[in-house]
Amino acid sequence: MNVPPPPPPRSPVPNHLVWAVLVTVASLFVCCIVGTIPGIVAIVFASQVNGKLSQGDYAGAERAARTAKLWCWITTALCVVGLLWSVYFISTGGLEQYRLMMQQMRTGP
Repeated sequence: MNVPPPPPPRSPVPNHLVWAVLVTVASLFVCCIVGTIPGIVAIVFASQVNGKLSQGDYAGAERAARTAKLWCWITTALCVVGLLWSVYFISTGGLEQYRLMMQQMRTGP
């Protein structure tokens, strides 16, 4: 009786959940609300990885991990852009200009 050889050991599939959560929270703190949306998408895909692995769906787990990683990178990029914009806005006196604009709106033309 021929016994098939055991399948080759598979490398662990990273779920990127910590990265997804951290970058999503960071996007909230750097005034990049737009970055929060892809961050939530990254969290959803990252949370699917372990479930797919426990069901034996290795290909699905790898696909979810790749998708989560892509959305993590997108969120990270948006977070960096938001941070740079915030630094630029503050360094050019943007807060004072914003206050003046709001005062003019309240007092009228």
